[in-house]
Amino acid sequence: MPKGNKPPTQRQLRVGEELRHVLSTIIERGEIRDPDVQGRAITVTEVRISPDLKNATVFVVPLGGGEVAGILAGLKRARPFLRHEIARMVDLRAVPNLSFEPDVSFDEASKIDALLRLPQVRRDLGGDAEFERRFDPDSIDGEDDGE
Repeated sequence: MPKGNKPPTQRQLRVGEELRHVLSTIIERGEIRDPDVQGRAITVTEVRISPDLKNATVFVVPLGGGEVAGILAGLKRARPFLRHEIARMVDLRAVPNLSFEPDVSFDEASKIDALLRLPQVRRDLGGDAEFERRFDPDSIDGEDDGE
């Protein structure tokens, strides 16, 4: 298996989740003084950390949508402060370098949902009643119930 396709280890997942909690807390408390970040509701959706724990990619999205470029620029400027706070709050041998990316997974999920609701797709899936039965958001697993 190529080196870049390995799933994250338990340690990577644990450290990434801990960093996500710490960064969310810092942002929520309004400790970042950058004008592009201050007073904005920002959600840290995920932190992916490299296998050597030296680099972390932080995925963020503004709560309620909106322009993310300014937020990314503000977070990039606040990177030294954030690394200092991580060093203070998390017991790691080395604080990872942080890079910030917009989280587009919600946009992608909305696009897929819109595609599933197209009349042509509903027709191919067996009509509206069949579609609602198979893809009911209130169902537990969204699978066929064996009828």
